[in-house]
Amino acid sequence: MSRFTEQPSPMAQPKSFLWTRRVVLTLLLTFVLVPVYVMLSSSLKSLQDVQGSFKWIPHSLTFKPYVDIWKTIPLAHYFVNSVIVCVSATVFSVALAIFAAYGVSRYRFMGRKVFTVTVLSTQMFPGILFLLPLYLIFVNIGNSTGITLNGSRLGLIITYLTFSLPFSIWMLAGYFDSIPRDLDEAAKVDGCGPLGALFRVVVPAAVPGIVAVSVYAFMTAWGEVLFASVMTNESTRTLAVGLREYATQNDVYWNQVMAASIVVSLPVVAGFLLLQRYLVAGLTAGAVK
Repeated sequence: MSRFTEQPSPMAQPKSFLWTRRVVLTLLLTFVLVPVYVMLSSSLKSLQDVQGSFKWIPHSLTFKPYVDIWKTIPLAHYFVNSVIVCVSATVFSVALAIFAAYGVSRYRFMGRKVFTVTVLSTQMFPGILFLLPLYLIFVNIGNSTGITLNGSRLGLIITYLTFSLPFSIWMLAGYFDSIPRDLDEAAKVDGCGPLGALFRVVVPAAVPGIVAVSVYAFMTAWGEVLFASVMTNESTRTLAVGLREYATQNDVYWNQVMAASIVVSLPVVAGFLLLQRYLVAGLTAGAVK
């Protein structure tokens, strides 16, 4: 027998495990894709076909629901409101989180641990607990200063900022900790101050973490319904709330609801696919030193 006989790799996995993994992944994929297929097929049917018994293979398809969704309700206006609110909340959240996370990561000051724990503990409470306090604060600010926050885009931006900022600070602080401090020192030797080291060295090295935080902040604001339904009016309504208008007192336009849901989901899905590489790196690099 040859001395060079190939030995089985210790990392080799038994076939039973491989087949079990395939079966589990197939079941999970089916569980995820079946609702997507139902939504897509329903969006390509007439209202009468949707309201009837569901058929896995529709006899006739139509793109009319994708045309009617823009006419039944002012969907384009709601789309603009959502883009303005979500992009603004994301930009402000990331900008503030960069400065706060850099301070927590690079400086040792009194109350640093208390600040970190307090920031993270805000994520433990359900959002509905903050609905009434924020509403009263906005109303009182409007009554005392004349600045309208309730029912305005600015008020909704501030609301989403308060929810995404704590987690953004905590996540970016962990990512900044994984960046060697020698880079900061080298930048200071070259004549950079703390801000110069931050923007010229740390921020370029932390692009994956910043992208991950940006995606989190944007998705948090894009699909939020509770605060948007209370703190907006007819002119500032967002997509998540506007989709309810496809249901009237007499009927529910289910085919248009499905079509509008697909249209609303496309920006988030496209952004996630484009930034997936940075997102995965940003979520994992902060945990590896």
